[in-house]
Amino acid sequence: MELLRLLALAMMALQPGVAGGAETVGNSSVGVIEFSVGKFRYFKLNRPFPEEAILRNISSNVTFLIFQIHSQYQNTTISFSKQTRLPNSSGTGTDKGLVFILRPEQSMCFWYLETLDAEPVQNVAIPLSYSERDPVPGGCNLEFDLDIDPNIYLEFDFFETTIKFAPANLGYARGTDPPPCDIRTGQDSRWRLQYDVYQYFLPEDDLTEEGLLKHLQRMAEVPQVTANAIKVVTLTANDKTSVSFSSLRGQGVIYNVIVWDPFLNTSAAYVPVHTYACSFEAMEGNCSSLGRVSTKVFFTLFALLGLFICFFGHRFWKTELFFIGFIFMGFFFYILISRLTLINYDVRLILTAITGSVGGLFLVAAWWRFGILMLCMLCVGLVLGFLVSSVTFFTPLGNLTVFRNDDVFWVTFSCIAILIPVVFMGCLRMLNIVTCGFIGSYSVVLAIDSYLYTSLSYITLNVLKRALNTHFRRAFTNVPFQTNDFIILAVWGMLAVSGITLQIRSERGRPSFPPHPYKLWKRERERRVTNILDPSYHIPPLRERLYGRLTQIRELFQKEQPAGERTPLLL
Repeated sequence: MELLRLLALAMMALQPGVAGGAETVGNSSVGVIEFSVGKFRYFKLNRPFPEEAILRNISSNVTFLIFQIHSQYQNTTISFSKQTRLPNSSGTGTDKGLVFILRPEQSMCFWYLETLDAEPVQNVAIPLSYSERDPVPGGCNLEFDLDIDPNIYLEFDFFETTIKFAPANLGYARGTDPPPCDIRTGQDSRWRLQYDVYQYFLPEDDLTEEGLLKHLQRMAEVPQVTANAIKVVTLTANDKTSVSFSSLRGQGVIYNVIVWDPFLNTSAAYVPVHTYACSFEAMEGNCSSLGRVSTKVFFTLFALLGLFICFFGHRFWKTELFFIGFIFMGFFFYILISRLTLINYDVRLILTAITGSVGGLFLVAAWWRFGILMLCMLCVGLVLGFLVSSVTFFTPLGNLTVFRNDDVFWVTFSCIAILIPVVFMGCLRMLNIVTCGFIGSYSVVLAIDSYLYTSLSYITLNVLKRALNTHFRRAFTNVPFQTNDFIILAVWGMLAVSGITLQIRSERGRPSFPPHPYKLWKRERERRVTNILDPSYHIPPLRERLYGRLTQIRELFQKEQPAGERTPLLL
C-alpha cells in the first residue's frame, strides 16, 4: 500500500498546476486530492469512498496551516487520521476546519475527508498558510473537542442565531512550545488579542448551492473578509467569545471572526460558518417554503383591510376603529398566549384573529356608545407611534449597547410611541389620516413578506421577538437591504403618500370627525316618539314587529282546519 501511495504522489507531481484562484476536481485517482495553498478547490464526496487530501511544497516560513471545507447543508468529516471518528482529531459539519502545526523541515501535509450522507456532497475547500507572527485561531481552546479549534460553532432558533468560538493564542515558530494561555494576562500574552466579528449577507432569495460556495470564498481570508463583510462588533480577551444575531429565516448569512494582534499588527481568520436559519431537509417549514398557509391567509386578509384603510380610513371612521382595535388587541393577545402556552402556531394565529376582531368591535362599540374622541385618537396615535418607534430601533441605533438593557429599551420605546399622539394632539384629523396612510400601507408590506422575502417585515418582527424572548436583547438586529427591499420600500412610500394625499383632498370642507352615534340615535328616537306626523311614528316597536313576523312564519307551517258545512240545512 505504501508503494502504491508513493506511486500516486509521484504521478501527481508530474501534473501541471492550475493557475486560477479556484480549481475543480472530481474523485482523484487512488482516492487522493491535491491542494495548493490559497486556492479553492471544488469536489464531490461519496459515502463509500473517503478521500485522502495532500498539500505539497509548503514554504519554510509557514508555521501553521488552516484547512477548511464547506458544503451547503450535508455534513462532511475532516480528520487528521484515517480513523475519521476520533473526537479529538476530527470535525463533522457543513463548515469545518483543522489547524496543522508544522514541524521543522516539514513540507507536506495529509488529511482525510469523508461523508456519511447517502447522496454525493458538493464541497469547496482551501488550505491557508500563516507565519509565526500571526495569531493562532482557537489556540487556547478549553471548551470544544479539538486541541486547537479554528471553527465557529453556530446555533439558531426562531429568535436568534448564536456563534461561539475558542480564544486564540499568540503565534510561535516551528519546533517551539506554544505560549501559555492563562498564566499571564499582560501585553506579552494572548490577552492582548482582539476579535472582530463580521457578517456577510447572501443575495435575498438565493438558496442555491453554487451561490453559497461562491460567496464563501469571499469570507475565508482576512483581506477578503474586511473588504466584503460588515464588522458587527469587536471583542477583547476579557469578553465572552459568543455573539448573538437576529435569526433571518430563509436568508443566507455567513459569519467569520478575525483575530488581530495589535502589538505585531498581524491577523488570522477563523473558519467561516453559514446559516439560513432553517432546515433544507425538514418535511414542513423548510427553507424552500417561506411561510405557512395560515400566515399567508391571515396577512393577505389583513392587507386587504389595510389597503382600504390607507385610502378611505378617515371617511369610514368605524371601519378604521375596527382596524386599530384589531391591531391593539391582536398584538398583545399574541404575546400573552405565546409566553404562557405551548399551543400550535396555527391555533395561536386563529385565536389572535378572533381576539383581534373582538378588540376591534369593542373599540367601535365604545365609540358608538360613549363617543369619546380623545380615547379613540389615543389608540390611533399609539399605533402610529408604535410603528415610528419600531422604525427607530430598526436603524443602527437599535444595536447600541445601552439598549441591551430591557428597562432602557422599553422605556425609550414607549416614550417615542407616546410622543406621536402628543405632537399631533392639536391636529387630530391629520393624525388620523397619517396613521391610515402609513399603517394601512405597511400591512401590504407584511403580506408581501409572506410570499417574497423582505427585510422590512423585521421592523415590527424584531419588537415582537424582544417581547416574546428575554434573551433577544443581546442579539444584533442587522438585516440585508437589497434590491427587493428598495422596491418594496418604494411601494410602501408610494401607497402611504397616495393614501394621505387622497384623504386630505377628499375630506376638505367636511367635518373633522362624525358626530356621536349614540346621541344621534337617541335624538332620532325621541323625535319619532313626539312627532305624530312622522310616518315612522306609526311603526310598531321592534319587539312587536319581530313577534308579528314570527307569527306569520309559524302560520305558514300550520295545516288549515276543515271549516265544515258552509250552507244552512234545508228543513
